[in-house]
Amino acid sequence: MRTTVGIIGAGPAGLLLARLLHRAGIDCVVLESRDRAYAERRQRAGILEQGTVDALRACGAGARLDREGLVHHGIELRFDGRRHRVDFPAATGGRSVTVYAQTELVKDLIALQLGEGGEAGPPLLFGAEALAVERPDSAAPEIRFRHEGRERTLVCDVVAGCDGFHGIARRAVPADRARTFERGYPYSWLGVLADVPPSCEELIYARHQRGFALHSMRSPRVSRLYLQVPNGTDPAEWPHDRIWDELSVRLGTDDGWTLERGPITAVSVTPMRSFVREPMRHGRLFLAGDAAHIVPPTGAKGLNLAVSDVLTLARALVEHHRTGSTELLDGYAATCLRRVWQAERFSFFMTETLHRRPDQSPFEDRLQVAQLDRIASSATASAELAENYVGLPLS
Repeated sequence: MRTTVGIIGAGPAGLLLARLLHRAGIDCVVLESRDRAYAERRQRAGILEQGTVDALRACGAGARLDREGLVHHGIELRFDGRRHRVDFPAATGGRSVTVYAQTELVKDLIALQLGEGGEAGPPLLFGAEALAVERPDSAAPEIRFRHEGRERTLVCDVVAGCDGFHGIARRAVPADRARTFERGYPYSWLGVLADVPPSCEELIYARHQRGFALHSMRSPRVSRLYLQVPNGTDPAEWPHDRIWDELSVRLGTDDGWTLERGPITAVSVTPMRSFVREPMRHGRLFLAGDAAHIVPPTGAKGLNLAVSDVLTLARALVEHHRTGSTELLDGYAATCLRRVWQAERFSFFMTETLHRRPDQSPFEDRLQVAQLDRIASSATASAELAENYVGLPLS
């Protein structure tokens, strides 16, 4: 098989890149190791920055997003029984975020790719397990993959590694040419989906002496909630009544706010990490999204960083296709990493401000509350949080 751009992974990054290239007249092939049903039910992020929403609309993937997405103009911070709302449009010149589950976004992009309701996009092979990226520093890198019981080779001009943190693309970068920056955290998130209307209109981020809690949503009828728990927690240790009781305590306020309860349909535990692998390019292999970087979910940046990566890569590939210039391709890694590190910084700030470490001292407790007090009392500090949350401008 032969194509211009071989894309590994049919998550949001790979699918959006394929869509952008198709609209620019650049041929590509997407390889996804899982089947369609699995790809469409992977539970991940649900907060889209303003720039992500704009990009999806521009490439024709915004119809259902505009119908069903929930536009949010702020978030609420809770600490010491108090609550403070951060107003996004007032601090950012009218920008906002949209709640739209990654599962739904992936469904939309797959339907576009397969031509359901319109013209089909480039080939998308499900059950195509990428085994290796070979000769990435040559003029014709190859992706060796297994599909329908036999090994095949996809020869490309460029390979885009959009296959996530556990994918194979990153392994093609020689160890002596890469640097890894990583930080672990001594806690995880216990996440639940519940068939109950949200008890809030906007997301609630709560710092409590017993640990962090987050109230989010997936739709007007489905709530998404999280609790900080120790690493290694077994979800079986948390019966549903215990989950609701703990959420009620951590999200509680002094003004009598109540949390609505309902049937919990899914429970999972997610570890927290910060991770960056540099460079994001080796020869004609370009890494994007979780293949190159991970952020703790507190800042709602993971999916949005993946989108900004592929927007940058698509722009560079289109420029090269039309003019022959490699200037934007040569600057891809540096351009992406400037935004990646800003997102890492913001996600670290949100995580460290709202979570309590097992060995945290009273001094550190007071510093966290002082930081939240600063945001609640200073328009400048509130604007800094808002600007980062709705998304820094794309380079």
